[in-house]
Amino acid sequence: MHQSLTTAQKLRNLGHTLLLIGSMALLLALISELLFGEGIWPWVFAGVFLAMSTLPDISPRWILRLYQARRIYPNTAPELTRLMEHIGRRAGVSPIPDLYWIPSSTSNAFSVGSGNNAAIALTDGLLRLLNTRELAGVLAHEVSHIVNHDMRLMNLADLISRLTHMLSMIGILLAIISLPLAVLGKAPVPLSGLLLLIVAPTLSALLQLGLSRVREFQADLSAVRITGDPEGLASALGKIEQRQTSLWQQILLPGYRDPQPSLLRTHPDTAERVRRLLALRDHTNPTAQPFLGRARNPRLPGTFRVVRAPRHRLFFRTWH
Repeated sequence: MHQSLTTAQKLRNLGHTLLLIGSMALLLALISELLFGEGIWPWVFAGVFLAMSTLPDISPRWILRLYQARRIYPNTAPELTRLMEHIGRRAGVSPIPDLYWIPSSTSNAFSVGSGNNAAIALTDGLLRLLNTRELAGVLAHEVSHIVNHDMRLMNLADLISRLTHMLSMIGILLAIISLPLAVLGKAPVPLSGLLLLIVAPTLSALLQLGLSRVREFQADLSAVRITGDPEGLASALGKIEQRQTSLWQQILLPGYRDPQPSLLRTHPDTAERVRRLLALRDHTNPTAQPFLGRARNPRLPGTFRVVRAPRHRLFFRTWH
């Protein structure tokens, strides 16, 4: 793997992360000063960071219970758990994140928790779709989210975005209440401030989505550093993308699964992710060999099966 290329991508991702989270913080500071006067924004940020450092993390098991997830133990899926342990050791994670199986035919994986209390969930559809080499890339990607503390970073961004939205709504409400006084010229409402109150929630949400996409790029890069096999993850992404659309949709409606503009997506475009991954290929990479020789799908016991079609929950956005 070309060291200069990976370093350049890492620095670019870090720069984008700092720029996006800094822009969100600046918006919150401007809104705070507009409503409460100068000198208030340090106290706002002190409260945000205090809340983030003192509030306990939500238990992964509580979240996974919403998905009806089932723990995968070494005696039930030895190949899969050995693969997870191998990737965890390469990533320097201790303890190794627990694996969970979700009874859904969709192809998806996600990580929850952080540090000593983390877990990775894999859907039944994903396990049946990917071979060992591809699954190694997906597991390394999710482990990278844990190592990079992406869940905590995104929680911070979400908190800043929610505060910006709440303060903007309060400011707009106060502007509406003071409208009669503004008409009489006794309490003029600055047009620039009112415009900021209107656009700040949307701008903050867009910055948060952009941050999510940057962290996905960084997780891809970190996954390659763990496995040394960018083609494995690229192949997995291609399979997942293809599985999400039927054949007639791929032919007649190629953009059916991605109707939103790129600015409104939480994940980057798959083609761009694959392009960046394949740019990291190196023909002499010995670390990829453990995954190249085992191409079959990891097997789960017969008791791990989807007994009914998945159903989407409206409020928790989970499968049932």
